[in-house]
Amino acid sequence: MRRDVVTVGLDLAKNVFQMHAIDTEGKVPIRGQLRRAEVLKFFAGPAPYLVGMEACASAHHWERELLSLKHEVQLMPPA
Repeated sequence: MRRDVVTVGLDLAKNVFQMHAIDTEGKVPIRGQLRRAEVLKFFAGPAPYLVGMEACASAHHWERELLSLKHEVQLMPPA
């Protein structure tokens, strides 16, 4: 199921992040929460994803971490 995921939206927070994944057909195969310690474990999978995050205080840290795992990261201004 995770092989079909192409885009992930990640809402950053202090301890629990909200995650929403979209597959190649536009369906939502994965939706839920990730604790801070689980984020890198989830993204350590084989497929590179496009990850969208709101630009906030910790977004640049997570961008660097996800880029090191070969994912593409798009930061969006809070609007």
